[in-house]
Amino acid sequence: MMSQYAIETSGLSKRYGSQLAVDKLDLQIPEGTVFGFIGPNGAGKTTTIRMLMGLLRKTGGEAHVLGFDSGARSPAMRQRVGYVPELHTMYGWMRVEGAIRFCRSIYDVWNDRQAEELLQLFELDPRKKIRHLSKGMQAKLALLLAIAHDPELLILDEPTGGLDPLIREEFLDGVLRSICERSRTVLFSSHILSDVQRLADTVGIIHEGGLLVSCSTDELLTATKRIHAVLADGCEPGEPAPGTVWQQIRGREWQLTVRGFTPDTVSFLQQKYRVESIEVTDLGLEDIFKDLVKGRRISA
Repeated sequence: MMSQYAIETSGLSKRYGSQLAVDKLDLQIPEGTVFGFIGPNGAGKTTTIRMLMGLLRKTGGEAHVLGFDSGARSPAMRQRVGYVPELHTMYGWMRVEGAIRFCRSIYDVWNDRQAEELLQLFELDPRKKIRHLSKGMQAKLALLLAIAHDPELLILDEPTGGLDPLIREEFLDGVLRSICERSRTVLFSSHILSDVQRLADTVGIIHEGGLLVSCSTDELLTATKRIHAVLADGCEPGEPAPGTVWQQIRGREWQLTVRGFTPDTVSFLQQKYRVESIEVTDLGLEDIFKDLVKGRRISA
């Protein structure tokens, strides 16, 4: 299957008995994109990633990774994908240098220079056994092993969860170096949204197995605003304003988050509703995410 997309799913679904974990998910991640994949706990992120990696059988739909049917578990696909799972499953009895030699032997391509640079950057002791490494050091070793075979696609599933801020920063520096040195596609799943905002040029938000948003990070940040309005006495807005993803009314104080904001939005609110004042503020990715999810829960 020839495609301009590194990852493409259509109607991808996963059901555990009566529970629908992923619900007809349509994803299109162009080559060369750093895609931030975010959602609440239990939203279906890890389930989706495991289906993409061929580690979990899908219930319905299709998923293609680098043109391969992910369900076929193709060895050729695995040669071209680097994967860091949320829970690292490396052999604890191995030494760091042994793990590097082992992975070097199973890949057709191995970049010794990059492996050595990351070994130095991460201050990993080659002679140390993996079981004696801290959680942060194990995460950095997993990233080294995922990157050193020069994959076209790097999939990171909650790779910095539980790491202290300094170790997390060093880990992200390694990811950034990997992206800058080679134009590779990255799917980055994390609950630390400041990390996603820093790395991702596109973002997808998943909730209860379904995709709420998939667009460029800049577009989402630029066109989503928080509006604080003061209503005239005795006035309550009826139906939500166009583009409203979440709103709250307390007395005369009206707060709403609007996606698709333009300068005309303020004029519309002034003409449509009896408001005495309007203030517009920018939002970061974390606040946008919270409001999208809260709005969906309220409307459900």
